[in-house]
Amino acid sequence: MRISLPYPEMKSIDVPDQNLLGIFSPSTVKIERNEEEIIAEGFSHPVGSDPLSKMLQGHEKVLILVDDHTRSTPVQKIFPRLISELEKAGIKQSGIKILVALGTHRPMTEEEMTRKFGRDISKQYPILNHQWWDSSQLINLGETEKGTPIFVNQLVKDVDLIIGMGQIVPHRVSGFSGGGNIVQPGICGEETTGKTHWLSAQFKGREILGKIENPVKEEIERVAKKVGLKWIVNTIQDGSGRLIEVVVGDPFQAYRTGAKRSLEIYQAKLPQEADIIIADSHPYDSDLWVAAKGIYAAELAVRQGGVVILVTLCSEGICPSHPEVLEWGYQTFEEVDQKVRRGLFKKLTVAAHLVHVGRVIKERAKGILVCPGISKEEAERLGFLYARKPQEALEMAFSIMGRNAKVAVLQRGGEILPLIKNS
Repeated sequence: MRISLPYPEMKSIDVPDQNLLGIFSPSTVKIERNEEEIIAEGFSHPVGSDPLSKMLQGHEKVLILVDDHTRSTPVQKIFPRLISELEKAGIKQSGIKILVALGTHRPMTEEEMTRKFGRDISKQYPILNHQWWDSSQLINLGETEKGTPIFVNQLVKDVDLIIGMGQIVPHRVSGFSGGGNIVQPGICGEETTGKTHWLSAQFKGREILGKIENPVKEEIERVAKKVGLKWIVNTIQDGSGRLIEVVVGDPFQAYRTGAKRSLEIYQAKLPQEADIIIADSHPYDSDLWVAAKGIYAAELAVRQGGVVILVTLCSEGICPSHPEVLEWGYQTFEEVDQKVRRGLFKKLTVAAHLVHVGRVIKERAKGILVCPGISKEEAERLGFLYARKPQEALEMAFSIMGRNAKVAVLQRGGEILPLIKNS
């Protein structure tokens, strides 16, 4: 079977038919409604909330939080409807602020903002990057009941209503993205984000990824409530990236409604665990920090002692905002936990990332990286085996696992949720 990859610069890969367990990807859904109708339907039926017009009564200042360039939310298509709703409710243009919820990613460029929001919105409204690295831009709102310190962008204190916009897909840290994630990690400081991410590192991927309810999401929602998130616009897209549903309304009820739909779309059932996983990271390809989502998905599908091949681009390298990843390399949970206890890690976000990947390529399987944006020396320093081409990586995997090894291919590995049948 010849398998093409989502990267034109990479050659397809040939997997012998007798070895191929299957090619798995999120579902592609046929929907009769067009995108405008889907958006209108969502806004007309808020979940667990009054309509936005009623929510805005007596208010003048609105803060809109929007996910960044690492996410494929079709903001440009939805934003005009949101602005229209605000204008109908009497919110003036001067009363609207837009903040890009970077989490701990790098800032978006003006060109990326134009692509994300559209030229008209980019010209009419100032769009600000959340400066998570600058403590002077943050305020302290105390702690959650569980003791997570809440350092958040100072803009939240000067507005009447906070609205979040993002997508709902399986997520290694919080089970699913969406809902409260637009606040935490979206617009919080590294100390706050480090706490929730390190909490997620205490669990194996299969205990969190694709779980609508889990301890990490609960803590994220505690932060979001303290900050004052009141309304969300969350999208669900199918395996082709097409918008299929928009859920709006209460940040916690609408999230759960959307996550159930997202689970239906992104789950892919494998007949058994594979000896070898080939996963691309599409559509999360900018750097290894986000491309690692393909590895997280593979954890749920590879057998103990197997091999995971990650095929990705990473044009920005390993991670522009977290150079510590290369300094430390991927490690087991026990290794990182000891360093955290000794105070060697200043960023718990980085510690958690090292564990999330390390649980797969250090504890469960071997990892082979095929990535033009990362050198052989860097890959090996991180803890991967390195291959220049996908076919070379597969041959390496067969040499490790034997010629009878069963191979599963995970397409859109940055979003897919593999599940083993009867497990």
